Amino acid sequence: MGHLHEEGFAVKAADVTQTQLIAVKDQHSVPQRLRSCHTGLIEDYVIEGHVPGSLIARLLKERPDVMGLAVPGMPIGSPGMEGPNPKPYDVFSFDKQGRIQVYERINPSQ
Repeated sequence: MGHLHEEGFAVKAADVTQTQLIAVKDQHSVPQRLRSCHTGLIEDYVIEGHVPGSLIARLLKERPDVMGLAVPGMPIGSPGMEGPNPKPYDVFSFDKQGRIQVYERINPSQ
């Protein structure tokens, strides 16, 4: 959450059970293959996993017709998962029709 504060976002965290978290993901139609450890809501969008704050800001500025952004898993080098040997990873968008696209490819070592 620290990186989101640095990007200017106010974050309200809630500790929930695994069952409650799955229900939130289901309610907001997060595709199974994109699910991760965290689910956030901002305005009309869902943010799943370790999505960089700069891409959340871009999403809010551009307002594409998608349901949200997701980073599946917990890739080393994503925000909050800093560590040795970071690897490139993809941030995906997903929409109501079930389409999943690469929103941006991130190379944390650059």
